[in-house]
Amino acid sequence: MGIPKKEKWYRKLRHKYRLVIFHDETFEEKISFRLSRLNVFVALVSLSVVLIFITSYIIAFTSLREYIPGYTDIRLNQRIYQIESRADSLENVFHQKDRYIANIKRIVEGYDADQDSIDAYNSQVDMGVSAIDTIEFSRSQEDSLLRVEFESAKRFNLYDQGTIVPESRRRTMRVANFFIPLKGTITNPFDPINKHFGVDIVAQTNDAVKATLEGTVVFASWTPDKGYIIGVQHAGNFFSIYKHNAVLLKKEGDFVKVGETIAIVGDSGELSTGPHLHFELWFNGIPINPSDYLSF
Repeated sequence: MGIPKKEKWYRKLRHKYRLVIFHDETFEEKISFRLSRLNVFVALVSLSVVLIFITSYIIAFTSLREYIPGYTDIRLNQRIYQIESRADSLENVFHQKDRYIANIKRIVEGYDADQDSIDAYNSQVDMGVSAIDTIEFSRSQEDSLLRVEFESAKRFNLYDQGTIVPESRRRTMRVANFFIPLKGTITNPFDPINKHFGVDIVAQTNDAVKATLEGTVVFASWTPDKGYIIGVQHAGNFFSIYKHNAVLLKKEGDFVKVGETIAIVGDSGELSTGPHLHFELWFNGIPINPSDYLSF
């Protein structure tokens, strides 16, 4: 009797096996599978390939890779830099706004102007250049006739007259042309050397004080020296101040149109010597002579 030859290993891969699942109590056959070693090997390899592909996709194309040690978003540093830059910009803007508001309050309350502003004005005067030379005006005969018609009629709202003033001209006149806040006689002219940064206009008691340009009221209060004060911020970095009023008709945050009544002439404040309006006009933080813009 001869010894059987040993079967080669790769042929054993094709041997069939049955995997049977029985009921534990009745021993009834529930499920059965016919398997071979080759089938099990192929199934395991296929499953491994699928798992490797899914894992690679998650790491390469989803944000879950950020939770794996050693993997970070390559754009993270860029976003952090942008956020820091915006935060610094906002901080600078808020700081400038705070300084601007503090400067406005200091001006309307009657304190001295910044020395930088006075030096800038004096240097321009010494060089023979006025602070208003940087502003260009273009007045035609039609504009002059329109102004005469408007002032003679004593209308309060220039921009509502759509049939008189074309829209294109109205946009340019918002900064180029100023409305007289009060008709009267100038008793104390503009004198920055002696720290008188406006003009004193004497008029009849209870006359209306009107906005010289459209803008937003940023200050409306009472001070012991200047009485009732109202300040309006305009486009083009213009700022106008009206002091010694009897009554303020607008409050902070109100938007006023050019020629709109904002106060009543009065004699309030300890520094007032009679019913009059102290009117100041500032441009880019520098006091300028209102008489260069308006004919009172």
